[in-house]
Amino acid sequence: MTDGDATDPEDDTEEGLTYAETGVDIDASEAATEALIGAAGEFEGDYAGLLDIGDQYLALATDGVGTKLLVAEAIDDYSTIGIDCIAMNANDLLAAGVEPVAFVDYLAVETPDEETSEDIGAGLQAGAERAGVALVGGETAVMPDVIKGLDIAGTCAGLAPKDAVFPGEAQPGDAVVGWPSSGIHSNGLTLAREAVTRDHEYTDPFPPNPDRTIAEELLEPTRIYSEVLDPLRAVETHAAAHVTGGGWTNLTRMGAHRYEITDPFDAQPVFEFVQREGSVDDEEMHRTFNMGTGFVAAVPESDADEVVDASDDARVVGTVEDDDEAVAVRGLELTD
Repeated sequence: MTDGDATDPEDDTEEGLTYAETGVDIDASEAATEALIGAAGEFEGDYAGLLDIGDQYLALATDGVGTKLLVAEAIDDYSTIGIDCIAMNANDLLAAGVEPVAFVDYLAVETPDEETSEDIGAGLQAGAERAGVALVGGETAVMPDVIKGLDIAGTCAGLAPKDAVFPGEAQPGDAVVGWPSSGIHSNGLTLAREAVTRDHEYTDPFPPNPDRTIAEELLEPTRIYSEVLDPLRAVETHAAAHVTGGGWTNLTRMGAHRYEITDPFDAQPVFEFVQREGSVDDEEMHRTFNMGTGFVAAVPESDADEVVDASDDARVVGTVEDDDEAVAVRGLELTD
């Protein structure tokens, strides 16, 4: 896969995989979420729930690691999973313009294991340091009748002055500033796992870099974007998005506009490997994975250079247009 041009999968000998066919239907998932919200009641905020506590907001986000856990289980290495758990929550707060301050985890296990718990705890500590949050406790539940293996999730709390929270609506004419991902992060692993295990074991060398195994590449921890908050708060940021489940269609969470992405970051080799091994088409890849860009923000064009200059690895990746709701990237037209 090249940056800028859509390519066809190289392997036409097997049926091409889709996320839905491997068990995760994004549309059905979103419909179920809407049903839950409809029954429980609306709340303020998109990426995080916001609670008015006077002159500031208390924000809460909750998420887990998903089937990335099954890769860790396959090689019995849970040392980075805690980083992912904190990242998935902290990044959602950051996308709202909120500073993460505290994290609490929930670990559910089939059978308690001291070494596994120690590995997960070490990852949580590392993630907390990267996110700048305090670990304020958690819960371990032993439920052999409910859990096979283990699952981990958590809740991150944050605080923000009311005037610091991003409005959440991009404006036509805005520049889209992006930051690269660290790899596959913690979304789309159901598809990725199915693709790479068609002809490989997790312990096989990763072909683009034989010094690493396939599992190590898939387990590369999710980047935590704490450093983006100050540059974005220093300007009139209209909206931001953490590129997670749904891939590039996440940009439409910044508003029903057209997002012309003209200079995305290169997709790391893991994405080309997944695409080739699973015969996954370009559109499905971009609707499932971050494809090299993990966080974006919509800012006035006049402020874009200031944000980029204040960041180590940001750049303007596109613009917001007053048109239909879609994301145009690498020759693809993606709609939510």
